Amino acid sequence: MTEQANPDSAAATVLVVDDDDTSRYILASWLRRDGHRVAEAADGAQGLALLAAATGADRPELAVVDVNLPDMSGFQVCERIKADPLTAHLPVIHVSATAIEVNDRAQGLYRGADAYLTEPIAPTEFLATVTAALRYARARRRAERLAGRIAVLNQVTLDVYGARDGRSFAALAAAGAAALMSAPAAVLALDLDGREVRAATGGPGEGPRRFGGAAAVLGVLADASAPQEGTGTRTAVLTAERWTGLTGCEVFEGTGQVAVILARTSPGRPPVALAVPARALGGGDRDLFAQLARTCALALEAQRSLREEQGLALALQRTFLPSRLPSSPGVDLTVRYVPAGAGTELGGGFYEAVETPGGLLLAVGDVVGHSLAAVVVMGELRQALRAYAIEGHEPHVVLDRLDAFLAQFHPGVTVTACLVLVEPGRRSVLVADAGHVPPVLRDPDGAARHLTEHGVVLGLGGAHAQAVRHPVPAGATLLLFTDGLVEAPGEHLDRGLEALRRRIAEGPRELGPLCDGLLDLFAEGQQDDIALLAARLD
Repeated sequence: MTEQANPDSAAATVLVVDDDDTSRYILASWLRRDGHRVAEAADGAQGLALLAAATGADRPELAVVDVNLPDMSGFQVCERIKADPLTAHLPVIHVSATAIEVNDRAQGLYRGADAYLTEPIAPTEFLATVTAALRYARARRRAERLAGRIAVLNQVTLDVYGARDGRSFAALAAAGAAALMSAPAAVLALDLDGREVRAATGGPGEGPRRFGGAAAVLGVLADASAPQEGTGTRTAVLTAERWTGLTGCEVFEGTGQVAVILARTSPGRPPVALAVPARALGGGDRDLFAQLARTCALALEAQRSLREEQGLALALQRTFLPSRLPSSPGVDLTVRYVPAGAGTELGGGFYEAVETPGGLLLAVGDVVGHSLAAVVVMGELRQALRAYAIEGHEPHVVLDRLDAFLAQFHPGVTVTACLVLVEPGRRSVLVADAGHVPPVLRDPDGAARHLTEHGVVLGLGGAHAQAVRHPVPAGATLLLFTDGLVEAPGEHLDRGLEALRRRIAEGPRELGPLCDGLLDLFAEGQQDDIALLAARLD
C-alpha cells in the first residue's frame, strides 16, 4: 500500500462493527477501495475482542460502529472503547438507519462518539468523515507524543547538567537519548580533563555499557560528518558495521545505519557525539535529537566554565590568606586550609597570625555566605584585622573596629570571628569571640575544653565584651577552626563540637598529625571551606 503525501490522511486499519451483513459489506468495500485495511465484527463483544487482541499495524486506528447491535448498543461499545486507556484515543463514528433523530445523534456524541452519520450515507461523505476523524486523531496523538518527548528532554537536560563528572555525564546522556528516541543510543565526549568518555545503552531503561574502540573517535566522526547545520551541529551516517569497527560499541548491530549528531558550543571546543539508529530519526524526531546533542554540549561547556571560574576564584582566595606564619618564641603554629568541596560555591573562611605589640594574635573567621563576593570581603577584612592588630589594640577592641569597618564598607554583611592573644611571658591567653565556634584548649595531660566566650556577630553593630583571660599551662595546645569542620546537615552543631573535643583530647601531641587526623575524620564530604589553626604554647 502506498501512503498518501499527507501522513494525517494516510490509509489505516478500520474496525467496522455492524450486525447487518449487507451494510457491513458496503462500508468495508468503500474503505478498502480507499486503501484502508478493514477488520469486521458482527456484534459489540466481537468488536471489543478484536480491539483487545490487535497489535502493531493490525491495531485499528478508527472504529465505525452501528448504533443498533444485538448484544449491546453502539453507545455502550463506544463508552467501553473510550474507558479503556489503551483505546481511549480511538475515534468512533456511529452509523444508523433507524436512530436518526436529533436526540439520537446528540446522545451518541455526548457518550463519546467523534461523528454520527445516518443512512442513507453517500460514499464521499462517509470517506470524508473517516479522513477527518483520522486526521484529528493522528494530529492529537502526534501532539501528545511530542509533549511527552519534550518532557523527557527537559528531564534529561536536568540530569546532564547535574552530572558529577565525565563518566556520569556520558551514562546520563546515553540513557536520556535512549529514552527520548525509544532506541539504542551511544555517547562520546571529552571530559573536563580532555579524556574520551563513552557510554551506550541497548534501549530505554537498560543500564549503561562502557565500550572501547579506536582512539580519537570524535575526530574521525567529525571528519566524516556533513557540513555544519542548524546551531553548531553536524551529522554523520555510518553503517552499523562501520560504527562497531570504529568504536567497539555493539548496541547498533542489526540496525542498518547509525546516525551520529555532533554538537559543539563554539569553534575550537570539543564536540559531543550522540548516536542512534538512523531509522529512529523520522519526522520531527531529528530536531529533538539535535536539541539533545546541543544540550549535552552546553552542559559540558558549563562544567568546563565552572571549573575554570572555580580555579580562578580559588587562586584569588589563596592570595587573600597568609603566605606564611610568623615565628614567635614559645609558640609553635600549624595551619590547614581546605577549600569548599567541588561543585559548591566559595566560602569566606580565613585565618591569621600576626605579631603585635601585645603579643601574638591568632584569628579565625568566616564571612557569612558563599560567593566570590564573600571571598573579597574576607580578603579586605583580614587586611583590616592586621592593621588594627599591629596598632596594639586588645582583641575585643579589634572586633569593635572590624564591626565599624563592615558598617562603613560592606553594610549588611555579617562575619563570625574568634581572636586569641598570646601574651609573652604569661601563662594565659585573652579570648574575644564574635559569634564564632569556640576554640578548644587541650592541657598537657590530654584534658580538652571549649573556651566558650560568645559575643555578637560582626556586622550587627553591637558592642563587644571585654576579652576573657584563660590560664594556659606550659605545653598546652590551642585549636581555632571554622564551622566547616564540624557542621553537618541535619545535625545540631553542639554534637559536632563535642565529637571534635573528644577527638582532640585523644589525638597525638604533634600538631601536624593532630590536624591531619581531624581533617580525615571530619572534613570528608563537607560543603564549606575549613580553616584550622593549631598552636602549641610552650
